[in-house]
Amino acid sequence: FRTIAPFSLLFLILLILAGFAVKSKRQPQLAEENSANGKSTLVYMVLLLVVLLTILRLFPVWAAGVVLLYALTADRPTLKVDYALLFSFFFFFGMADNLQTILRATLVHSRHIFLLSALASQIMSNVPATLLLAKFTANWKALLWGSNAGGFGSLFGSLANLIAYKYYVNSQNNSGQIGRFTAKFLIIGYAAFFLAVGLYFFVEGISG
Repeated sequence: FRTIAPFSLLFLILLILAGFAVKSKRQPQLAEENSANGKSTLVYMVLLLVVLLTILRLFPVWAAGVVLLYALTADRPTLKVDYALLFSFFFFFGMADNLQTILRATLVHSRHIFLLSALASQIMSNVPATLLLAKFTANWKALLWGSNAGGFGSLFGSLANLIAYKYYVNSQNNSGQIGRFTAKFLIIGYAAFFLAVGLYFFVEGISG
């Protein structure tokens, strides 16, 4: 947490500022739906907290099973998964396994690790890129920064990018603005990517 704190704080501030700059056109029926969904939102916030505490090893692994149990018993529609998106993510992991035969030498220099993980994320997503490079270096700090920076940029930088993009594309109200949205998505994404790269070298220069 201390290592990635400068990255997280900077982009949290930028996200908050961007939130103030965006003007939302809320329709009355959407407001009613949001009010009706307030209870389920609270439930899923609690479930998210359970998952996070499990990841932090404050809860046993089996505790995260309550999420699946809740979906099976109280919210079956959430089990309708976008399998095309899911298999795309598995494909990225397969790509990472194949690239292991190329990267046989151990990576040493922190800047090389950072840049390689950030760039590899652009084509295979940051999680598979992290798992790939983690087998070739013990420098987890540079890898952590690289994978977070690599989440910006291309549509493949992070699975979250693909989810957000596909959600927008599949929306009926946005069918005529896909090209414009894609251009904005990439411009803002790569602006954040290069900002994250610059921040890493700045922080490393200070700490070094």
